[in-house]
Amino acid sequence: MDERKSYSAYLREKFPPKEGFVKKMEVLLGEAGAKEFFDISYTKCPSSIRCNTLKMDAKELLKRLQNYGWVVRQPFKDFPEVMIVDSGPLPGDLGKTREHLLGYYYVQEISSMLPMMALRPEEGDHVLDLCASPGSKTTQAAAMMGNGGFILANELNMGRIGILNSNLERCGVMNTIVCRMEGVALCDRLFKKSQFRFDKILVDAPCSGEGTLRKSPKTFEMWNPHMIRKIAKTQRALAGAAFNLLKVGGVMIYSTCTLSPEENEMTVNSLLRKFDCEVEKLSLPLKFRSGVCEWEGEKFSDEVSKCLRLYPQDNDTDGFFVARIRKLGEEGKNV
Repeated sequence: MDERKSYSAYLREKFPPKEGFVKKMEVLLGEAGAKEFFDISYTKCPSSIRCNTLKMDAKELLKRLQNYGWVVRQPFKDFPEVMIVDSGPLPGDLGKTREHLLGYYYVQEISSMLPMMALRPEEGDHVLDLCASPGSKTTQAAAMMGNGGFILANELNMGRIGILNSNLERCGVMNTIVCRMEGVALCDRLFKKSQFRFDKILVDAPCSGEGTLRKSPKTFEMWNPHMIRKIAKTQRALAGAAFNLLKVGGVMIYSTCTLSPEENEMTVNSLLRKFDCEVEKLSLPLKFRSGVCEWEGEKFSDEVSKCLRLYPQDNDTDGFFVARIRKLGEEGKNV
C-alpha cells in the first residue's frame, strides 16, 4: 500500500462520516457522486500559492521557486499569479522560505482564491471584506487593486485580528483599514449613521466547513444538522446587513467553504426575496456545478441556479460555493 492510500485509510478509520452527512451528499450528488466526494475527502489537497504582485512579478517568483528544485506550474492563463507546487518542498516548507517571509507569495488553496476572482476589485473601488481574517482574500484584493482604492477589513475575533494585521504587513498592503466588530452590528451602524456605500463587498461567511475536510478531517466529527441550521441564521443576517451597504449597481460576493444548501442557496434566495437584485453568471477557470433550486421541499428562485458549486472531486481542490449578486435598486422588496 502506497503512502497516499495508507494515509487515506487511516483517516477514514479515525474520522468516519456520519450517516446524516452521507445521506445529504447522496441527495446532492447521487450515490456514486457521494462516494467520489468522500473518497477524495480523505486525501490531501495539492499545495498552491498566490504570487503577491504588490511585491513580486509572477515570472520572477516562478524562477526563484524553481531554483529550490520545486516543480511549479501555473494552471490558469488568465491568472498567472496562481501556482500549484507539485513536488519539492517538504510539508510546512512553503511557509518557511525567504520569499514567503518577505511577502512575495501567500500560501492559499485555489478554492479560497475564487471569491476575489469573482468579485474582480479594481483600483479606485471601495471594498468591504466583512469576515476578513486571516487575510488571504484581503491581500488578494489589495494586489488586484494595485494598493489603490480602499478596503475595510473587518474581523470579530481579537486573536485573528493579529493574524490579519501580520499578513497585511507582510504582503505590503497599504490601502486597508482593519476594524473589529460583530459583522451585523458594523453594517447596521454604517447603514444608519453614514451615507457611505461600497462598490464591492465580500461576505466569505463563517460556515460548517464541509468543503474543508481534506485539510481538516476533524470536521467529520463536528458535523451535525443543528449546527448547520444555527450557522445558516448567522449567515443570512450577515449577508442581508452587508447588502444594505452596497451601492446601486454594486456587486456582492457571497461565498462559503461548505456545500450545505441551507448555508448557501438559501442565503442567496433570502437576498433575492428581500432586495432588488440579481445573481450574475460567473466565468471562472474551473469545473463547477450549478446551484440547487430546491432543497427539502423548499423551492428557490431560478436565479439561484447561477450560483457555483465547487466539489473537490471535480478539480482536486477543496469544496466551495460562490455567488455574485448585483444590486439593481435601492428599495427593498416586501417579504
